[in-house]
Amino acid sequence: MSTIKVNVKEVLGTVSAEQIEALNPEAAQAMEFLHKGTGAGSDFLGWVNLPEDTSAELLADIEATAKQLRETCDYVVSIGIGGSYLGAKAVIEALSDSFASLRGMEDDRRCRVLFAGQNIGEDYLHELQDFLADKKFGIIVISKSGTTTEPAIAFRLLKEQLESKLGKAEASKRIVAITDEKRGALRQLATEEGYKTFVIADNVGGRFSVLTPVGLLPIAVAGFDIRALMDGARQMQRDTLASDDSNLAFLYATTRNALYRAGKKIEILVNYNPKLHFFGEWWKQLYGESEGKDHKGIFPAAVDNSTDLHSMGQWIQDGERTIFETVVSVAEPRHEVVIPMDAANLDGLNYLAGKRVDQVNKMAELGTRIAHVDGAVPNILITIPALEERYLGELIYFFEKACGISGYLLEVNPFNQPGVEDYKRNMFALLEKPGYEEATAKIKSRL
Repeated sequence: MSTIKVNVKEVLGTVSAEQIEALNPEAAQAMEFLHKGTGAGSDFLGWVNLPEDTSAELLADIEATAKQLRETCDYVVSIGIGGSYLGAKAVIEALSDSFASLRGMEDDRRCRVLFAGQNIGEDYLHELQDFLADKKFGIIVISKSGTTTEPAIAFRLLKEQLESKLGKAEASKRIVAITDEKRGALRQLATEEGYKTFVIADNVGGRFSVLTPVGLLPIAVAGFDIRALMDGARQMQRDTLASDDSNLAFLYATTRNALYRAGKKIEILVNYNPKLHFFGEWWKQLYGESEGKDHKGIFPAAVDNSTDLHSMGQWIQDGERTIFETVVSVAEPRHEVVIPMDAANLDGLNYLAGKRVDQVNKMAELGTRIAHVDGAVPNILITIPALEERYLGELIYFFEKACGISGYLLEVNPFNQPGVEDYKRNMFALLEKPGYEEATAKIKSRL
């Protein structure tokens, strides 16, 4: 059985158990859409059975490739945007020493994973290239097409830098492409240059791709256990087959949609562990891109507490009552720090002496949840035992499965993203990309 726990009792002052249960027939149909492929977007359901379908041979290949990169590189730059970087970033940050980047390279299990292609920041790219100038580095480039603007620019720059440093033949040994099986510019280049490649399956969209080589290779390069990650996801896959509340993803999806229908339009994902910041960023893309269509959908936001209690806390406590919170609580930290006694006690903290820092953190979490519920902010509580690979695998698949159910409850296609293309068309027109002449003239007439 999976180890994640979901508690929805603190939403019952806003919606009743009967209102949540009333959505069960719709959620059961959503489950049928996911498992039988009969709903909108059914050609992007490869993630549903992905944990069970991932072979030991593929995992061994990923591990061997990661080992080769770690042996030849001190730094590996993972190039991608959206789901092509957020999942790996979320897992690596959750599992890493918070100050790993400031430590030496003495731990030979680790190879520092850096990220590029997630923005078009000229200063960021200059500073990255400057940092890498005297470093041994490699590249993982992730793109189905090879022509997505942000990662394509970063890859062009870093590929040229690596080839200038090592020569094309040696550079090609330090470049891994994760791309379409047969089509696209990156596939063509990888074939011509002899890069090691992994396939992005056509039926897995980017925001659902963390449990494919897209996420697994950077995570393995960083030195973490991808088999344990997949074991957790596999267990959650098995535990989310029922069309009732025994399926925690089903329960979460029906609860959040009952709240949405009761006027709670914004969901805030809350953590009390700073290592989960990028997990919140991954979650925002997963739900925002899946549900925000046809002028409807729950708006996903995220806060890091207790830090954000001193910035966003006032609004959450007393602002417009259109929000609900989903708190991800980590039961046990990795380390133990005890607050010491101080003879002078000028800070007045001796009443905490002998207590663990995590005990204080947990009381901040509980006290905040009580205050917010009292302030008419419904709370869903999700608890995981610890920040370990297996539990993160469970949590990832849990949120993915719930997202598919929830999207269908909203009556949208959870697996497309038509709105994402609008900014691209305008950007290409403004940059005078060949083939966009008419659009260029039209948009420039508005300026």
